[in-house]
Amino acid sequence: MNTLALALRLASAGLPVLPVRAGKVPFGNCPACARNQCGGRPNMKTPGRCACPLPCHGWAAATTDTHRHTTEWAPYWQRAAAVAYHPGGAHLTVVDLDNADAIAWARATLPPTRTVPTTRGEHWIYRGAMPSANSVRPGVDVKSCMAYARWLGPGEGVMAALPDVVRALVAKASAPARPAPRGLLASGTAGECPHRTPAYLERGLTMAQQRITAADSAVHATVYRAFLAVLSTHGRCGCLTDTHIDRLFTAAQAKGESLRHCTEAWANARARLGV
Repeated sequence: MNTLALALRLASAGLPVLPVRAGKVPFGNCPACARNQCGGRPNMKTPGRCACPLPCHGWAAATTDTHRHTTEWAPYWQRAAAVAYHPGGAHLTVVDLDNADAIAWARATLPPTRTVPTTRGEHWIYRGAMPSANSVRPGVDVKSCMAYARWLGPGEGVMAALPDVVRALVAKASAPARPAPRGLLASGTAGECPHRTPAYLERGLTMAQQRITAADSAVHATVYRAFLAVLSTHGRCGCLTDTHIDRLFTAAQAKGESLRHCTEAWANARARLGV
């Protein structure tokens, strides 16, 4: 079955799907949506006004609209390497187990549910949606809201309700609070940056947001480099506020990064610069 035929079957069954390229990478933003100039998708964490009919914005573009798949999206399906779906949009959660140790942990800890073999491990699929998070424990990712998973088949077994232990894993992984910038970054001077104008700071933040939003691959590395660039210029003078950092975190999370990954990238950038 080709990708479009499979997508239509899944969409008709109520599963929001989208085309992905080789390497499970979604298609990049179209020219109208490049650099987030469209404002983002309406169903993303930060509401926007984008009504683009193309498969832009990764998981947020996933749809059950079969007409859209056969019209505007048809050229993308011709180039697609696989079908992905948005689990949270179908009120599902995928526990992605990447290796044998992770599978052994799941068998000893989680209730049995529908299981789908993957290249390296298994997907355990539960009924119920929740926030997504990567690396909640070694070899284990949780994919639900604001994430997508590759369709690898219907799997076997009866789908169980989402257990509290999975929710607890994500809550624990997301627990570290984003670092407050003023007390931690200022080295004696707070308020307006003493060596750069506010316009320079605004331009730097905008460029960092655009770099993150335009990333079609290597999102983790792009987010880290963007954070590093902002901190290298403004990380020691106390000019960064929570509002500034919220903008960077929002851009990263719109590309699928979890709060935990954003926090880690920010902390690693600070550590490298010694701020």
